[in-house]
Amino acid sequence: MMAPHGGGAVSNEPSIYKEDGNGGKGVVRIAIVAALGGFLFGYDSAVINGAVSAVEQRFDVDPVSLGFAVASALIGAAVGSLLAGRLADRVGRLSVMRIAAVLFLVSALGAGLAPALWVLVVFRIVGGLGVGMASVIAPAYIAEVSPAQIRGRLASLQQLAIVTGIFISLLVDFLLATAAGGSGAPLGGLEAWQWMFLAMAVPSLIYGGLSLTIPESPRYLIAQHRVSEATVVLKKLTGGIHVETTVERIQESMERDTAPSWKDLMGRNGRIAGIVWVGLLLSIFQQFVGINVIFYYSNILWEAVGFKEEQAFVITVISATINILTTLIAIATVDRFGRKPLLIVGSIGMTITLATMAVIFGTAPVENGAPVLHGAAGPIALVAANLFVVAFGMSWGPVVWVLLGEIFPNRMRAAALALAASAQWVANWLITVSFPGLKDISLALAYGLYAAFALLSLLFVMRFVQETKGKSLEDMHA
Repeated sequence: MMAPHGGGAVSNEPSIYKEDGNGGKGVVRIAIVAALGGFLFGYDSAVINGAVSAVEQRFDVDPVSLGFAVASALIGAAVGSLLAGRLADRVGRLSVMRIAAVLFLVSALGAGLAPALWVLVVFRIVGGLGVGMASVIAPAYIAEVSPAQIRGRLASLQQLAIVTGIFISLLVDFLLATAAGGSGAPLGGLEAWQWMFLAMAVPSLIYGGLSLTIPESPRYLIAQHRVSEATVVLKKLTGGIHVETTVERIQESMERDTAPSWKDLMGRNGRIAGIVWVGLLLSIFQQFVGINVIFYYSNILWEAVGFKEEQAFVITVISATINILTTLIAIATVDRFGRKPLLIVGSIGMTITLATMAVIFGTAPVENGAPVLHGAAGPIALVAANLFVVAFGMSWGPVVWVLLGEIFPNRMRAAALALAASAQWVANWLITVSFPGLKDISLALAYGLYAAFALLSLLFVMRFVQETKGKSLEDMHA
């Protein structure tokens, strides 16, 4: 076995640390910086929502092309996720954060100034690469620097950042469209939808700059045989409590004969380890319940059933606000009640609310090819949609990211998380690109399918997901 050995001492440690004997307030600030990648992830994913109608008119696209343009970032995200795992093991967690920040910046400028649809698609894919990398590196890094007793709360910051990014992007979309008199109207020499993309340049620069102020993951440092550096970081993170024992346990869990590779995902029987399948299915179910339909297509969805564009923007911003508030519930409860109970409650809530929406749209009269919600049907659909966001936001939204960051053994964490995140983006892409077609066939069919997947997610969690509350990362096994 290759045993890690010591490295040189670290100097000029970031002043972000504040030891308090319980993981350090500095750990919270470090996690917040890492989670900024999630903010950009959320912003980049949802910004297209406010631009959909303008892009459709500006480039005169059909529904299939529009669906591909909206989903194009997800293709990049799937690829970026796969690349992130290997890059994280080779060049470090922080380097991957900085690469993602550059990709976000390039995407913001390119998409905002795109002269043609294909150019917009290309730069959306570039942004997707950044999204994919951020979706892998933030939960992995946060899990690796967090004390077990508060790891769930800190890992949930990733989802809080994502939903905050979604909220800010939708709010920016709304404000710009209102200022211009429409998402396709001129504003300051460009059209409003172009400024929606360009605005992402600001948080991209902030994320890249702050990534220079946090330390490398101690588990990555030990994997690279830089034990002295890892020891210094762990002392700062933990207040010096049981550092030597922690280092020894990490070393034991990372002993290996070969360099990190995809083969790490195999179990002793030569097949993909069971825990990898659990991670993959958690990712797939998180997307197959259709949550991103609410945030990618909500404007045109509500317009299709009779609401005006301005009303649709307001409804979407309200849904995003609810998403943030319910994520705070998850942060407050995930380390108290555990991961599995929250997922079970969320699955039940999602099944009921999605089934309600399927019934509402399925029984609504159709006019000009679209269902029209008369009387109480409109408010019931709105309430059901927002209760669905509540159920998702306090469970499957944040808890899946918590679990993906912590359920995998040290030796396979980056690779397994990369594969799971990539599967999540492929599932997201399938849902996103298929929704326009499903909507044209029947909204009841679309929401009925999402309700069925929510029910399946409940059965899956009850049978296969194990509780990880309070466990050390070194206690995770394949």
